[in-house]
Amino acid sequence: MNWHDFSEQRKHQWLQDIDLVATLIQGDIILVNNDLAVNVNKSLHSDVKVNHQIKASNSVNAGMTSAGCVEIVLASSSSHAFDYWQHNELAQLDNKAQAASDGVGGYFESDAIDSNKNGRLRVRCLPLEREDLEDGQENKFKLNISGFAKALAWPSGVHFATLCALKNPPLLLNDTMLKLVNLLCDHLQLKLNQESTRVQFISSSLDAPNDADAISRVAPQAMDLQVFIDSLEEHVWIKNTDGVYVFCNRRVEQAWGRSKHDILGRTDLELFDEKIANRFVEGDKLAIAQGGPVIVAECQDRDLQSQSTWLETFKSPAITAEGLLVGVIGITRNIAKHKAAEEQLNLAATVFSNTVEGVVITDRKGFITEVNSAFTKITGYELDEVKGKNPNLLSSGHHDKSFYQKLWNTLLIQGRWQGEIWNRRKNGEVYPQELIISAVYDDTNTIAYFVAVFTDVSVQRKTQAKLDKLILLDPLTQLPNRTQFMSRIENAIYYAKQEGTQLAVVFIDVDFFKHINDSLGHVVGDNILVELANRLSGILHPGAVLSRLGGDEFSLLTNMLSTENLIAIVNRVYSVFEAPFNCNNNQSIRLTASMGLALYPSDGLDNDCLLRHADAAMHRAKQNGRNNYAFYTEAMTQESVRLLQLQSSLHEALEMKRFSLVYQPKVDLNTLETVGFEALIRWNDPNLGNVSPVVFIPIAEKNGLINDIGLWVIREACEQGVRWLKQGKSFHRIAVNVASLQLQRNSFVDDVQQVLRETGLPAKHLEIEVTESCMLQNPTEAIIELKRLREMGITLAMDDFGTGYSSLSYLKKLPINKLKIDRSFIKSIVEDANNAAIAKAVIALGHALNLHIIAEGVETQEQADFLRLNACEQAQGYYFSRPKLPCELDGFLSNSPYVKLP
Repeated sequence: MNWHDFSEQRKHQWLQDIDLVATLIQGDIILVNNDLAVNVNKSLHSDVKVNHQIKASNSVNAGMTSAGCVEIVLASSSSHAFDYWQHNELAQLDNKAQAASDGVGGYFESDAIDSNKNGRLRVRCLPLEREDLEDGQENKFKLNISGFAKALAWPSGVHFATLCALKNPPLLLNDTMLKLVNLLCDHLQLKLNQESTRVQFISSSLDAPNDADAISRVAPQAMDLQVFIDSLEEHVWIKNTDGVYVFCNRRVEQAWGRSKHDILGRTDLELFDEKIANRFVEGDKLAIAQGGPVIVAECQDRDLQSQSTWLETFKSPAITAEGLLVGVIGITRNIAKHKAAEEQLNLAATVFSNTVEGVVITDRKGFITEVNSAFTKITGYELDEVKGKNPNLLSSGHHDKSFYQKLWNTLLIQGRWQGEIWNRRKNGEVYPQELIISAVYDDTNTIAYFVAVFTDVSVQRKTQAKLDKLILLDPLTQLPNRTQFMSRIENAIYYAKQEGTQLAVVFIDVDFFKHINDSLGHVVGDNILVELANRLSGILHPGAVLSRLGGDEFSLLTNMLSTENLIAIVNRVYSVFEAPFNCNNNQSIRLTASMGLALYPSDGLDNDCLLRHADAAMHRAKQNGRNNYAFYTEAMTQESVRLLQLQSSLHEALEMKRFSLVYQPKVDLNTLETVGFEALIRWNDPNLGNVSPVVFIPIAEKNGLINDIGLWVIREACEQGVRWLKQGKSFHRIAVNVASLQLQRNSFVDDVQQVLRETGLPAKHLEIEVTESCMLQNPTEAIIELKRLREMGITLAMDDFGTGYSSLSYLKKLPINKLKIDRSFIKSIVEDANNAAIAKAVIALGHALNLHIIAEGVETQEQADFLRLNACEQAQGYYFSRPKLPCELDGFLSNSPYVKLP
């Protein structure tokens, strides 16, 4: 008994089962039998059901021998896959399947697709064992199966037919599809084994009355296809022609939240709201109108784990062998991965189209398949002009054959090449590219295609060429050479002239460097010069220019803010010579340098003059003993040397306690009694001798030592006051001068309070004199700090009044007790009517503000009489006493009861 002996009803049943699975796998399923092949032209006869016309021409293969003939006894097509497969390939699948109990898989070599050569099909038995594969082919075979065949036999073991499931390469049968086909084979084999009667798959109600009561609501009798339908991840359901659900799998129950009992026997209007139901019905009508599978919906939803996902629903009409519609099959599947891949592809396409770099894609043989718009913009070629051609059409001829051989060797071995290459535009212009070529591999680790990304750097190269002409560097140190340095001086002079600023050119010469070259060699000498250049570069401030003029000569161009600032720069240059320089033989040597300084505009008005004068000053520094520097003018040299000595000695004086205090008495002009003393600092240096406070106090303010020196003065004066009190000496108050920078320090008041606490001097015996300049920076903050001092019991006096800020608005706010008339007004107070008027005005102003008035610098009887007659209360000066050491002041101290202090 064979297929031809089946009844039409049985054939129809088999065809329905095969149609369902063909729809699910979106491929073709056929039954073939080469034992029946008497005439291949009879392979498509009236018994064969074809959903989408299978071309009869594919059934005939001219010249085929009987061994290669098969009879197609039944076919169901869902994708025209049958059009691709040749008759001898089906015969090969049939022969192999009859010898394999688990079926066989058929696949094509990737380079054989679209070829008409025989023998391109390869067949392997399933399940596939590792030893059955050639090296490296396991994944390829598992991923590339396009055909599956399994033999069906009668219970007696006689071959009945071979079921073939086919896809149109490069489309593949995945694992789920293979499971479906295997289940179908098991189902059909069961039918043959049991020789069972026909089991209805879809209940047709074509002959039923049209009224609603006559609609059949009974599902088909259960059958074993339910088992493998339930195993699918997709949602599968079937409606009859009345739109009644007659079949569904478990996925539908889970997704819809309804049991099969609640679904089967009902229509969409009975299960869903009207809007949704109508949309589902319209999908059914569309599938019926199309006569085949059609996508009816695509939407975003949530899966059973409440994760966002994308679903796609397609429907297909179920049609009998006679072409009668018996229902609609619906399938919903998760397409989240496809959607993500689609988004990635869209993103890649957008990047590809909009990137400013040119992109070229070639196949593995190097022929262009795609270019982006930037490629066209850069090269001038459109896609249709280069597609299918080799990129060598862009070649400029600048590179020889060996260059490209190395390029391809690197690309094939490492999978990537990067570098600069010269190509030619369509208009013939040659230009440079920064190019990256990458090989892209498939799942078998075989190169699938190449991607080249390039940037046109012609503009950058032109710009760089211009910069190279302007920036001339010393080849050894990479510093600007003499030519570039002269240009920088010229530019600096131009701006200095406009802005009215000064410049300094420093000429630096390494002392006795010739000895290094002669004894250690020029290589070692060059290494030392490079190290020196690096050290000098590291100490430069922004805007300074360092140059190597040649040999061991360097030069420096900098703005000159002040003499002190320039000396600080020179000191930083000397600091780089403090550390020894290492030679290659682990020997270290120490170097010194002589420097000459020339200033703009005083020493020269052009670059050549400044550099010559700096050179001349450098030679004078060498004549003076080397390891030294000299200004072009002798006066500035001497001044800078003394300034440098003062700075250095000032630090030593503080550390070595070389400062001392002397005290000048303050006298009541009416009684001539002593009312206090002013503490005055003195500095006697072993090298510099006596240095006036007028000289070193400004230096201390600039280098930051004024805070430490000022605090020492306060502590020393307080300690002296405590000694006097313990000796029973009455002195009223000791006055200490405080610089404005001290008062601006946040901790000043706390420091004074700590000194009083540590020395034990009562605050009433301390007087602090401040100048008007303390109001310049932050007058509000200054007033707050002075109030804190007065609240402690300290007397406050305004020193040098009338010579500085003299703001009357702030004067009335200051918490001071005294006004001190500056000595500049007292000096000629008797002879100069203006000074006399000023003195009278200050006295009157002070009295109006309830302040005591004291005059300093009183040197004559006439000056003292004038002040007393104009109501000035106190005075100090050489007329009464010069500043003296504490041991010399007994005549100005009155005895008082012994005071016991803590």
